[in-house]
Amino acid sequence: MRALPVSQALIRSFSSSARHRFQNRVAEKQKLFQENNDLPVHLKGGTADQLLYRLTMVLTLGGTAYSLYCLGWASFPHKK
Repeated sequence: MRALPVSQALIRSFSSSARHRFQNRVAEKQKLFQENNDLPVHLKGGTADQLLYRLTMVLTLGGTAYSLYCLGWASFPHKK
């Protein structure tokens, strides 16, 4: 029976307080993404988007190169 009051307290604290912490910035984001500045959508967010894009490209190319290396290594016989 002790679990019921604890779960109700958690639900009450999560459901009532989390709504009012953030401002609605949808209009600002819409203006940002609708500007005609010849940037692709995935880079219009600024520096953070550029860093995430470059990190994704580096990890993708690095993973591809490593997988090709492993395939090449596994395709040749090894000395026993």
